[in-house]
This record gives sequence, C-alpha cells and structure tokens, in this order.
Amino acid sequence: MIALLLRDLKLAMRAGGGFGLGLVFFLIVTTLVPFAVGPQSDLLASIAPGVLWLGALLACLLSLDRLLALDWEDGTLDLLATAPLPLEAVVSVKALAHWITTGLPLVLAAPVFGVLLNLPGPGFFWLVASLAVGTPALSVVGTFGAALTVGLKRGGLLLSLLVLPLYVPTLIFGAEVARRGAQGMETGTPLLMLGGITLATIALLPFASAAVLRVNLR
Repeated sequence: MIALLLRDLKLAMRAGGGFGLGLVFFLIVTTLVPFAVGPQSDLLASIAPGVLWLGALLACLLSLDRLLALDWEDGTLDLLATAPLPLEAVVSVKALAHWITTGLPLVLAAPVFGVLLNLPGPGFFWLVASLAVGTPALSVVGTFGAALTVGLKRGGLLLSLLVLPLYVPTLIFGAEVARRGAQGMETGTPLLMLGGITLATIALLPFASAAVLRVNLR
C-alpha cells in the first residue's frame, strides 16, 4: 500500500499529473469573484464561505478523471486487480493520494484565498476545519465516480454529472460550518454532520468502488 501511494504521489507531481492544477483553479475562482460581484466588502464577506467551498469542490473535480483512467489505459489496473493487495485497499490508497495532492493543498491555501474575499476573522479557523473534515469525502466519492466511468471514452463529462449530485451534502454542511463560524454562531451540528458524511463515505464507498471495478475489468 505504501509503494502504491508513493507511486501515485510521484505521478501526480510530474508535469501533467494534475498536482497544483486544483490550487491554480481555486486561485482563479477567488480572484475573479470580486470582479464579478463588485468591490463591496460586506457582500464579499457574506458570500466568501460559500464561494470558497464551491471553488474547493470544483478544484477537486478537475483531476478525478486521472485517478483510474491512466492505469486503465496502460494495463496497470489489471495488474493491481490480480495483485495480493485487495482492490478495496487499492481504491482507498488512490483516494488518499488524490486528497494529499489536491485536497490538502486547498486546505492549507484556503486562509490566503479567504483574505481575497474579505472573509471575517473568526471564519478562517472554521473554513480550514470544514475543508479538512470535508475534502476527504470529495476524494472518496470522486474515486467511486472514476471507478464507474473507467474505460469509457470521454468519460470526464459523465464523471462530473455522476459525482456532482453526490457532492451536494458535503458542500451544504461544509459551507454552513464556514458561514456560521464567520458569523460567530454555533457550528457543532453542521460540523458533526460533515464528519459523519466523511466517515460514512470512507467506510462504505471503497467496497462499492472495488465492486464496480471488478465488473468493469471482466
């Protein structure tokens, strides 16, 4: 599992591997929003939690088509399916590698981008906390979507259509945590819901992804 994780991390960090792509997209979104809605600081402060969470979600979506498609094309996925490592562990490692190369940089960069959108001071901690709790679910759900569409020609659009509805609960509760935190309100309930969604996806979806991959590899 460690060897597979290191391999995926190295591939993601190479040119064209997708590392940094989500971070650049996140920066573009947060830079363009003030131009679109105007320079009103109060308006930007009110919409900042939702915009930052939406930007992070779309940034995670960008590199999902690379999760399994390249391994499918060069035959690596067939070798992994016949290896001693269970297929559930394979998809879990790939989801972890996606989060490390995409989700974790977004979590670390979120406070800087929050400054661009005039996020209130109390909201920075809760923005980072909500992204740290919620982005693993985005990677795990994205891995499930990649398993569903692996082997399909031009499956990137279909992948987006399948995954986006599954992202909605995470987006709702993640943005709600950041919004309540920015306004000084109680954040316990949405944060617990967000954590529950993440734990449920981590516990269940690797098995669903492995089952789908077995069907597609037959």
